[in-house]
Amino acid sequence: MSLTATVNVYTEITPNPATMKFITNKLLINGSKDFATKESAEDSPFARELYKFSFVDGVFFASNFVTVTKVAGSDWEDLIPILKEFVKGAVESELKIVDDHKEEVAFEGTEIEKKIQQILHDYVRPAVEQDGGAIHFKSYDEGVVTVVLKGSCSGCPSSTITLKAGIENLLKRMVPDVTEVVAESM
Repeated sequence: MSLTATVNVYTEITPNPATMKFITNKLLINGSKDFATKESAEDSPFARELYKFSFVDGVFFASNFVTVTKVAGSDWEDLIPILKEFVKGAVESELKIVDDHKEEVAFEGTEIEKKIQQILHDYVRPAVEQDGGAIHFKSYDEGVVTVVLKGSCSGCPSSTITLKAGIENLLKRMVPDVTEVVAESM
């Protein structure tokens, strides 16, 4: 006999006022997946369904949550009950986030690049995911690390402070060759 656990969904604000985090008591995905546009959601049944709501302007998944970015002019007070009910139903019916399940965990590049990626993965990623976002290593060139910010971090007013005060200081301390960290938003 199998007992199905009740799926609970609760919301949490993020530093980005246009983005809300919908957290479940069930693991949704290992790693993260960003669907910043309706077109990018083609391979995601879950994201495709979310984009059917006219007020959805961005979808991002990580571990046990989905962050939804709303269009300007819509009010969270009206949207939260609708989205909580949708997320609960989607998780209960096991709607897939991605059709084919491949996650990359191997780090590539020079020894310095691998070390930077490992630090971002181990120390920075969990903190950024708590705020409903994601950070990915893009490149390292002559001391400058370029990262890509996704989810609620993309376009967030406080992401620059986090990047410079937190991530840059951490990387400078742990990898002396790093002189600066810059971000590209998706």
